[in-house]
Amino acid sequence: MQNNDTQAPENAPESSAASDALQADLDALKERVAELESMNAELRDSVLRDRADLENQRRRLQRDVDQARRFANEKLLNELLPIYDGLERGLTVEGGDVATVREGINLTLKELLRIAQNNGLVQVDPLGQPLDPERHHAVSMVDAPGQASGTVVSVLQKGYVLNDRLLRPALVAVAKD
Repeated sequence: MQNNDTQAPENAPESSAASDALQADLDALKERVAELESMNAELRDSVLRDRADLENQRRRLQRDVDQARRFANEKLLNELLPIYDGLERGLTVEGGDVATVREGINLTLKELLRIAQNNGLVQVDPLGQPLDPERHHAVSMVDAPGQASGTVVSVLQKGYVLNDRLLRPALVAVAKD
């Protein structure tokens, strides 16, 4: 038997060159895949670290907010302690006249109002002013000669505003027509 395939020996070098080229391309692709997998692993690690950092920051922030809520009144309460102490001392005094007790209560009230004002609380005492339905609550209308209609003639209970927000309206009696 004779080999009549005349193309086989001629294609052998081309086939070998093509095979080498394919192998080189395959090796380059494998190298690129390995490089991309390495980059992917680095990015995954970076994302996981960033997520952990964000979670830690969220926890710290939540802890700080909880602490702020728990101790929000600390400054105010520290300012109120001397008033508390003064009232306790006043209760331990045996005897004493009414004028002295009254003076002590008045001083305590002034100190309490000063502390409240330092913390944004303002008293609403509208005596002699026109009725303001936003800040006053009229509970009665009374005859008041010499007063204009709608003028506050008596304050039954003072109102309070905290940082421009009404906490409690003043309860008032108003002059009627």
